[in-house]
Amino acid sequence: MYLKITLLVVLAFPSAAQTSIPTGAITGNVVSDGLPLYLANITLVESKAGAATDSTGYFHINNLKPGTYTLKASATGYTVFTRKVSVTAGGKINVQIRLQADVTKLNDIVVTGTLKPVSRAESPVPVEVYTSKYFQKNPSPSLFESIGMVNGVRPQLNCNVCNTGDIHINGMEGAYTLILIDGMPIVSALSTVYGLSGIPMSMVERIEVVKGPGSSLYGSEAMGGIVNVITKNPMKAPLISADVYSTSWGEYNVDAALKVKAGSAQGLVGVSYFNYQQPKDNNKDGFTDLTLQNRISIFNKWAFHRKEDRQASIAARYVYENRWGGICAGINHGVAVIVSTAKVSIRGEWS
Repeated sequence: MYLKITLLVVLAFPSAAQTSIPTGAITGNVVSDGLPLYLANITLVESKAGAATDSTGYFHINNLKPGTYTLKASATGYTVFTRKVSVTAGGKINVQIRLQADVTKLNDIVVTGTLKPVSRAESPVPVEVYTSKYFQKNPSPSLFESIGMVNGVRPQLNCNVCNTGDIHINGMEGAYTLILIDGMPIVSALSTVYGLSGIPMSMVERIEVVKGPGSSLYGSEAMGGIVNVITKNPMKAPLISADVYSTSWGEYNVDAALKVKAGSAQGLVGVSYFNYQQPKDNNKDGFTDLTLQNRISIFNKWAFHRKEDRQASIAARYVYENRWGGICAGINHGVAVIVSTAKVSIRGEWS
């Protein structure tokens, strides 16, 4: 009996000594061009431990055994950063990481074809990606007109009086083109008008285009193709952005976006305003050559920072416009059309 008790004490002693060894920690910040990177991945190759940065670019990894580790930092659109770090018992290491943008991989991640982020090379559905800089080369009052710069995508004007239309992809009628905003469909008979006219260009991160019935996830409405407008993440958006321009015909367009913060939530408020109120009849046919329009669109998107790097967002959009076309002043024949529309939509994601 005495020998058994002694043996148990000897075996338990090393276990108690092992758990008493203090552990270390690694903390730091990840930035790019002086701005913090949100949701950058930090991993230790040897132990598989890791963390993700918060909205301020900060990360921390606790309960690390003393030793040397290979720290790896990565984020979508940036080159991978690696560094050797040594952790001591009870010590804390602070690491400052600067990631460089990799222009060759900025558009490698797409979501339209599969409803989840995948590499464009691995996507089973061919997806074309166009950034906002692509459309700034030929500015226009709305995305509806700018989308015509994409090969195989043609805005079709169905009404010369009220200037409304739809989007044809590869020659198919506009009823078979599905318009999405951040992956959510715009449900309306004039979805191509209100969907692409109501988003300020200053809030657009990129546009993904699927041509043809390659994706069966969206039903018969997407037989012609899909246009998915992806707005900027409030966590990564600039504080203020604006686009202002006018034409010799008297068209005025203003797109502006402002980043705001309330507690753990960050929001992006965008306003798009277009106005044209000078009826002209240069071809002398008795009808306005260009439809008079007065349109304002307000887009508000909020992103919430949650525990364990879970994401949640909610967005709301309001569109109001007046359109007038038809008889010019002093003409006794023709038809006048006045279209007044207000549209409100709300969407949200919680995961």
